[in-house]
Amino acid sequence: MAAMSDVLLRVGRLNYVWTNTESLLIYLIAHLLRVDKEAAIVVFLTLNTTRARIDLIERLAKLAATPPGDRKAILSLMTRLKKEAKTRNKYNHCIYAFDEKGEILSTQLMRLVEDDKHVHYGKVEKMDQREIDHLEKSIAGIVDISNAMWSFIRASEHVSGAL
Repeated sequence: MAAMSDVLLRVGRLNYVWTNTESLLIYLIAHLLRVDKEAAIVVFLTLNTTRARIDLIERLAKLAATPPGDRKAILSLMTRLKKEAKTRNKYNHCIYAFDEKGEILSTQLMRLVEDDKHVHYGKVEKMDQREIDHLEKSIAGIVDISNAMWSFIRASEHVSGAL
């Protein structure tokens, strides 16, 4: 069981670092498409899901015109971002169960799981210190991805001059 304020603070931080990091995808799009930031923003905003943005970047990175070093760096960043997206998605698309004191007991995912005979929904996971630690680790992971993206973007500016 976790104090609601502790969980909400961390979920807020998770969303803050995620949004800032996702916005850096604009620069990767600009770099890969060899366009200016304004054109990359149009592409970014036209793709209305994180998944679509990551898919585009991965596909562009895999093109023959992308230098192998850039491809490797970008695909690695996208792999890491997709991993952290699972935690972000969990906490943005779940229902919280509370006890009589208002403490958060668990989360319940709002996703269907089917097999041949049954439909199940809402995997329930205990909200405990282990889960709080997982949230903290995910926040730190996203910050690290953001820093790595910035490093790549800055190095790319010197090469392309387009950013």
